[in-house]
Amino acid sequence: MPGLLLHVGAITTCTHQAPVPPKPPATPRVFVNGAVPVLSILDVLIPTGCPFTVPAGPGPKPQPCVRVQVEPSARVKVMGQPAAILTPTAMCFSVEQIPQGPPNSLATQKRVIAT
Repeated sequence: MPGLLLHVGAITTCTHQAPVPPKPPATPRVFVNGAVPVLSILDVLIPTGCPFTVPAGPGPKPQPCVRVQVEPSARVKVMGQPAAILTPTAMCFSVEQIPQGPPNSLATQKRVIAT
């Protein structure tokens, strides 16, 4: 499924607006709009500070997003590794691996679409 190529300059948040910092490769050789692309070996991104809680039982139960899973590109490779792409199937997960919804991307490059 085609999707936008993720890069270090992209502003991505979990479903509940917590920031998801990208993890760049150690030695970048390829740039997309002047930013380093994210490799799919690191296709599990970790949001920081998700505030989501559900009302359960006697009190609220924290269910923050702890993992954002994106897709690896099948055709676009960076330094021999598949690049990470943001597709409609990307998903945020809680500690109990409950799907929380898709991540949001605010400022991502629009020129490179990969499959």
